[in-house]
Amino acid sequence: MIAETVCSAVAAAGLGIAVVTAYRKRFLSAARIAAYALVPLGLVMTGVVEWVADTAFSPTAWAGFVVLGGAWALFATTRAVERRRGGTRKERKAAARSAQSGAVAPAASAPSLGQASRPASRPAAAPRATGGSDDFSDIEAILKKHGI
Repeated sequence: MIAETVCSAVAAAGLGIAVVTAYRKRFLSAARIAAYALVPLGLVMTGVVEWVADTAFSPTAWAGFVVLGGAWALFATTRAVERRRGGTRKERKAAARSAQSGAVAPAASAPSLGQASRPASRPAAAPRATGGSDDFSDIEAILKKHGI
């Protein structure tokens, strides 16, 4: 009841300001002020203000918002875990089946990752004779492992 009265008073004051602005021959500004002033009145007339007031003071509505937030958090968490693991359960099972069927025999001469098909970028560099080579040996091993 109070919210409706306040919104109506704001609308009346805004329309009064729009009339004064129009009297000063600033019609574009007056029309814009009138539009802003009519928004609270329209919200009261459509019942939005009453609905917001009922929702704001209802513990059941706030509990509903908490439940919706929890559902959203669960959904976001499961999506993040799914992305981290690499797909859905069906996709992981299909990948495991294809990996088992296409596995290389234990006595195979070529590695199963197919490095022979990839062209070698350059031969391995000889270790440097400087004193700081021990500091970068781990980094060099990682780079060599990835073919960089």
